[in-house]
Amino acid sequence: MSANRVLVVIVGPTGTGKSELSLDLAESLGAEGTPAEIVNADAMQLYRGMDIGTAKLGADDQRGIPHHLLDVLAVTDEAAVARYQTEARAAIEDITARGAVPILVGGSGLYVSSVVYDFQFPATDPVLRARLEAELVEQGPGALYARLKIVDPGAAARIGASNGRRLVRALEVVELTGAPHLAALPGEPVYWRPTVTLGLRAPREELTARLDARVDRMWSAGLLDEVSGLIPAGLESGVTASRAIGYAQALGQLSGRLSQAEAIEQTQQLTRRYARRQVSWFKRSVDTHWIDYDAPDRLRAARSHL
Repeated sequence: MSANRVLVVIVGPTGTGKSELSLDLAESLGAEGTPAEIVNADAMQLYRGMDIGTAKLGADDQRGIPHHLLDVLAVTDEAAVARYQTEARAAIEDITARGAVPILVGGSGLYVSSVVYDFQFPATDPVLRARLEAELVEQGPGALYARLKIVDPGAAARIGASNGRRLVRALEVVELTGAPHLAALPGEPVYWRPTVTLGLRAPREELTARLDARVDRMWSAGLLDEVSGLIPAGLESGVTASRAIGYAQALGQLSGRLSQAEAIEQTQQLTRRYARRQVSWFKRSVDTHWIDYDAPDRLRAARSHL
């Protein structure tokens, strides 16, 4: 391995142990004299205070390994993949300049791909964006979704009928460029820099059980208290943070719209659906080296590809 050239990426659906493997791999490299640092690629872990619901590693659990792009946004900030791309690549360049190995870890497919591949994001037009956002308020997301299905059915299928913010952005891109929304991997992806991608996989039945149990643990660990503490910080008005899986449901429970059982069940359903989307996204890359999440020799398997 050339420490100043190769980017290591660890992907896979939520609940497969990506963080643990990244720590094991960083420690293994460090023991051989090659330092490694971890760069977060989970969009919700960018937010300060959103810890339990995102399974974010606390400082005491990071084993002394430097982590980047955790806790960099307030819950009132809107996450933007174009900005993330710039900041993540700057962190990776800094890590490699110091002779360390960057390990990009996360399950947010577009965020990972924006760093790994030569993604070019279209600019934005404030006037056009304002018009589309006004239409969203006046007509609702269903009308924008119907329009997007006509001009870019692929983007409409990926985004769905309820995510107004992404529908606005997709329509903006189509109007600006005359081309489909660029939220999918290119047909022939071009890597930003030499990259080794490791993927963790789990049988669907086992993953479903793990995810359901994980949601139960979130509530037992105090997710409601965490969310209550974030309300004064503006969580309810956060465009991105307030919609995060688990957080939206906890807000619903706190407001009385959902019972605890309903909040947990809804979070479990959405988490399972999200995991399926993650699997579909990461399967697109033919260069990923897949490892069973519970393989006793998974670190050795990971090292064999570096």
